[in-house]
Amino acid sequence: MSVKSMSLLDELLGAWTYTRDGVVAELKNLPESSLDFKPNDQTRTTREIVQHIIESGLLMSGELSRPDGDFLRKPYPELLEEHARGVSRHRTKKALVEALKRTHTDGAERFRAAGEVAMLQTIRQFNGERALRLTWMHHGIAHEEYHRGQLALYARLVGRVPALTRLIQGG
Repeated sequence: MSVKSMSLLDELLGAWTYTRDGVVAELKNLPESSLDFKPNDQTRTTREIVQHIIESGLLMSGELSRPDGDFLRKPYPELLEEHARGVSRHRTKKALVEALKRTHTDGAERFRAAGEVAMLQTIRQFNGERALRLTWMHHGIAHEEYHRGQLALYARLVGRVPALTRLIQGG
């Protein structure tokens, strides 16, 4: 697809793919033994961060693609249960990588099925304000990048060079 024929939805799905591929690369870069690593008692483990990324992506794609989508239509725990039930069963690095890939593919299909016109409609955000669904998708991608950065930091803390740094350095 040429840049000229790329829709706004295509552009955002491309950005999400880039971000999710980066999360997968950072996870693959970490040893299995680091899944339970966390810098202190107030932070999530590597596994919990990845599970949270999966949950957040499922919640984003599930709620934004619903014709009646509304992030306040149910309490947050109930929305997570509806969209991301069972994510905690993914415990190994292999299972987490597979879940990251599968849920991204499924989410992108949901967005495409909803279509760009639907994504130009508004949705009520967690703060009660209305925003375009595409705008909220930007937030979801930024949120995932934030956690990608945490995984890169965890890599440094366990003695690894982050995957993105290695890629930039040509390795």
